Amino acid sequence: MKKLGLHQLRKMFLEFFQEKGHLAAKSFPLVPKDDKSLLLINAGMAPLKPYFSGAKEPPRKRMTTCQKCVRTGDIDNVGKTDRHATFFEMLGNFSFGDYFKIEAIRWAWEFMTERMEVSKEDLWVSVYKDDEEAYKIWNEQIGVPSKRIVKLGKEDNFWELETGPCGPCSEIYIDRGEEYTCGSPTCKPGCECDRYVEVWNLVFTQFEKDDRGNYTPLPNPNIDTGMGLERLAAVMNGADNIFEIEPISTILNEVEKLSGVKYGESKKDDMSIRVITDHLRAITFLVSDGVIPSNEGRGYVLRRLIRRASRHGKLLGIKDNFLYNMVKLVIDNWKEEYQELEEREVQISKIIKIEEEKFEETIDQGLNILKEYIKELTDKKLDKLDGIKAFKLYDTYGFPLDLTKEILEEEGLSIDESAFNEEMEKQRDRARKARGDSDDNGWKIEENLSSIIGTETYFKGYDKLSLETETLMIIKENEVSEELKEGEEGIIILKETPFYGESGGQIGDHGIVYNNCGKGIVKDTKKISDDKILHFVVMKNGKIGNNEKVVASVDNKKRYSIARNHSATHLLHKALKEVIGEHVNQAGSLVTDERLRFDFTHFQGLEIKEIEQIEKIVNDKIFESLEVLVLEKTLEEAKEMGATALFDEKYGDKVRTIKIGDFSMELCGGTHVNNTSEIGMFKILSESGIASGIRRIEAITGYKVYEYINDMENKALQLAELLKTNRENIVSRAKTLNQENKTLEKEIERLKMKLASSKTQDIIDSAYEVKGIKVIANRVDGMDINGLRQLGDQIKDKMGSVLIVLGTGKDNKVNFIATATQDLVKQGIHCGNIVREVAKVTHGGGGGRPNMAQAGGKDSSKIDEALSKVKGLVNNQLKI
Repeated sequence: MKKLGLHQLRKMFLEFFQEKGHLAAKSFPLVPKDDKSLLLINAGMAPLKPYFSGAKEPPRKRMTTCQKCVRTGDIDNVGKTDRHATFFEMLGNFSFGDYFKIEAIRWAWEFMTERMEVSKEDLWVSVYKDDEEAYKIWNEQIGVPSKRIVKLGKEDNFWELETGPCGPCSEIYIDRGEEYTCGSPTCKPGCECDRYVEVWNLVFTQFEKDDRGNYTPLPNPNIDTGMGLERLAAVMNGADNIFEIEPISTILNEVEKLSGVKYGESKKDDMSIRVITDHLRAITFLVSDGVIPSNEGRGYVLRRLIRRASRHGKLLGIKDNFLYNMVKLVIDNWKEEYQELEEREVQISKIIKIEEEKFEETIDQGLNILKEYIKELTDKKLDKLDGIKAFKLYDTYGFPLDLTKEILEEEGLSIDESAFNEEMEKQRDRARKARGDSDDNGWKIEENLSSIIGTETYFKGYDKLSLETETLMIIKENEVSEELKEGEEGIIILKETPFYGESGGQIGDHGIVYNNCGKGIVKDTKKISDDKILHFVVMKNGKIGNNEKVVASVDNKKRYSIARNHSATHLLHKALKEVIGEHVNQAGSLVTDERLRFDFTHFQGLEIKEIEQIEKIVNDKIFESLEVLVLEKTLEEAKEMGATALFDEKYGDKVRTIKIGDFSMELCGGTHVNNTSEIGMFKILSESGIASGIRRIEAITGYKVYEYINDMENKALQLAELLKTNRENIVSRAKTLNQENKTLEKEIERLKMKLASSKTQDIIDSAYEVKGIKVIANRVDGMDINGLRQLGDQIKDKMGSVLIVLGTGKDNKVNFIATATQDLVKQGIHCGNIVREVAKVTHGGGGGRPNMAQAGGKDSSKIDEALSKVKGLVNNQLKI
């Protein structure tokens, strides 16, 4: 066998099948495209499913790939065994109705025996027990002796889903030798021991399975093969596992260097080293392919991997955040095949660094509390943590449930997940009640209307803002009515309408409907199921009846302002991608005549320079007077043109594509300007976070920007007057006053510290003893948290051995600090636990390390009561 590295094996495999007429395609991203059934790409054939199903025409009927894959089902086992991994590369060759079994088998054998130079005597194969065709090819044409062909059942050698294409498999095994055997005389492929390693699975997709379990032969059967690159490399190099092969071992060696822990000396440490080594590749590739940490979906997978690797770093003694620095090691070793890694290096490192820092904020406090829970369970000889306590860890301290489970499992303990889930559901109920039931009422109205309305409205508002039409139905108080009279409110359904019904983030049009008999004000328009458009009307005068001719006219000024803002969202979306990265995707929007709101996926707040750059790009495109074209395309045509589509949106066969010059192209059903110059100007008002991994920009366009500039001018004049300067000198005057203010604040703090120092002896004299140790619990008003810490340090320096708890309060804002000398910590004193209980009395909370902690509260009237608890808390902690 040839001893070859990962990159050599990958290259040889792809080149081999190129020689056999295959198109060697680049690996698809880990995020599936147009496939909502998968969270992440987990097999070589996954991104090729449309070619197998016939939904798309493949670029060639023979293809070969080395596909990036992530499998999440075994995350908890990664590190515990030598075999499990989250990230891996899958080699594969595929035939879409071209060649079949004989070629697939012959080429697999040729590659293994001639290119890889594996001894024929070391190769075994398995076939499906009823697949005589494959058996004969292996035995009679390839020459594999029958004793090295194993027939296995459906569970091992038949690939199928509930319904759809399926077929038998044939697997190739390498015999690693008798030193790996279990010793059984029947040991062969299929045995649980490590002697026979399956390296290549050949799937012969030759049947269509229906919902009754019938198998119908396919007229054009397919070939789908898969071979794990890392596993192949391990076997070829005589390694026991993938962690011993280059360049994966390079990552492992770096973990050893960072931690000072040697691999192979401790099972517990080895697990942590393997976790970091594996997860580092996964998180690097996931971020590179546009995944950002969040609390759901693939973002949660990434967050979990980062946090798991980070915790195992701490278990190895790595104190600082380290993963983001190790990213470069992965990039340097895989960039030749995956150039996108190097292109996105800064972004990858930044995203991982931010997530590590977020975890750092929660991990220490959560671990201390969990340790207390574990001690309590051990003392009481219990083996299951209360789900309510686990939920408190999750809800109050941001400690992930899966991490709690993993730590408990390491101690031989478990968790009451049912109780945890009950608490989670209670929290969701509280959130729903807090939001109120207005949304639910809206859905009820729509459900009622849907059962009444049996027709659809034809929207003509892209081209016309006024037209003559006919009333099809009038609804008043949720009942069908014959007419709407002066002063009454109701819903009118029109045969044709120029009114855009609220949908896709764009608000509905306003305007009027009228005829000779009456006039109604359209105060809102909504689009509901089956393209029904509802006009919410208040009758101004006269009456409008059912089946009458009317004129429907949209408020032109309002519509035009909405169009400006909607076209601006498209420019903004593209500008965001250019400035902060292709990982940006729309996560929601609201387009009104007043302003626009755009939610997008991103991992941190934007810097001022980034906001300025985004704003400039949008305005540049406005000033370039780009033509805005509306194209009607099939969904596939639009995507092939490069149009951006929302992942969760449902689209019909024909889609409306908005093309803005050569800058932006998105699928969109909203209304737009004809030229970007009509937007006028664009101004970002705010940028903020609204959820984990989701940011929001609010902005204005057109006349609203003019109003905004005037308002800013007026405020500048008022500010100049207050600062007693002219408008041009506002900034320099403000800087001068700010510096003067800082100087005065420093003087005030100096005087406070001087006053506090003068009271230091009084505070020291207030010390009392608890079981032989000195304790101070004192209230010191007029200080901030920094002043309390400094005062605590001064007292410790003077007393040598002491526990100090100080409290201060102002305007119902309470601060506490607790600090103890190291000798008391060794006796059992834990400042974090003491200060947490003290703060609870003032309706607050906090915590920290055994030797230093701080907390806050809300009720300053209870500070003295809180400090009086210290004596009892110390008494309970001392181990005497």
